[in-house]
Amino acid sequence: MAVIHPTDLKDDLRAQADRLFAQMGQGFNAYLERLSRQREVERLNAMSDAELARLGVRRDKLIEYVFRDKLGY
Repeated sequence: MAVIHPTDLKDDLRAQADRLFAQMGQGFNAYLERLSRQREVERLNAMSDAELARLGVRRDKLIEYVFRDKLGY
């Protein structure tokens, strides 16, 4: 017969909780990054074409500009 010690259950529950919070954290981080990029697109879109030109960005390329690090530009 197997004997289960209370400390074994605590370790298992702790590991499950760690996995849960790690998964939640990954989702939360992705949400914050998306929100940040969305705000950057909105900020740039509110600029005039002349202001965008000074940054070297065309209005039709705002998404590519904001995600340039992810797209390899």
